[in-house]
Amino acid sequence: MDTFQFHDMALTWLKGGTTHMDGGAMFGVVPKPLWEKKYPVNEKNQIELPSDPLFIQYKGQNILLEAGIGYGKFTDKQLRNYGISDQSHIEDNLAQLGVLPEEIDIIIMTHLHFDHACGLTKWVDAKLVSSFPNAKIYVSDIEWDEMKNPNMRSLNTYWKENWEPIENQIVTFSGLIEVVEGIEMIHTGGHSNGHCIVLLKQNDETIIHMADLMPTHAHQNPLWVLAYDDYPMTSIFAKEKWVNEALQANYWFSFYHDAFYRLVKWSEDGKEMIDKVERT
Repeated sequence: MDTFQFHDMALTWLKGGTTHMDGGAMFGVVPKPLWEKKYPVNEKNQIELPSDPLFIQYKGQNILLEAGIGYGKFTDKQLRNYGISDQSHIEDNLAQLGVLPEEIDIIIMTHLHFDHACGLTKWVDAKLVSSFPNAKIYVSDIEWDEMKNPNMRSLNTYWKENWEPIENQIVTFSGLIEVVEGIEMIHTGGHSNGHCIVLLKQNDETIIHMADLMPTHAHQNPLWVLAYDDYPMTSIFAKEKWVNEALQANYWFSFYHDAFYRLVKWSEDGKEMIDKVERT
């Protein structure tokens, strides 16, 4: 497991499973000759996309940022269509750290698409139950409403299997919330209507977790948004705002889906990678 000490926050990336999604869909209207220079593609035109939650130990609390794709939640057709090569090992990873699922205090969900939320529930004796039964699960009120009442487009990614067992654990908010001191969730919309980013703040340093506004380091350009985005112009404006702020203030960028980097710092103009934590 990859680790990083961010002042008082101990960060560990857990193995949440891996999908391989169509590269064209992941880069939207960007021509393939441009994006394939920045991110490799296989013979099926798929790119590798880990779904690795960040485990944060901070102020005596055990915190998960995202929840992985879970285990045993997919049909054979879904395994094929989503290019799933491996599923979640989060419980095993936590056990290696001496932490039980029941000891997770907080889960921060940037949004509730299946590749982020399937790990919230699991099968036990042919029944779906909460994977982390004692955790408070933070999500924007807009996202939670759509999770429970998906529209025609979002029905394929907001699954009742991922929300019904954890309904009593949900904590919703509007706009912005400080989950604990130094950890903020901010609603952006874009990728989904309720999508959020997360800021980790310590001693005048910041890690920005842009979730699916910037799923990989290759998506830094504000115009490079996903065909999966429900509101692409909202994504573009939100990316422009937050990428510019982060570059100017020398933030770390954190990734959930990047097959190569956990954290990256770029120069102020965004053209040069000046520091990085690689995915092993």
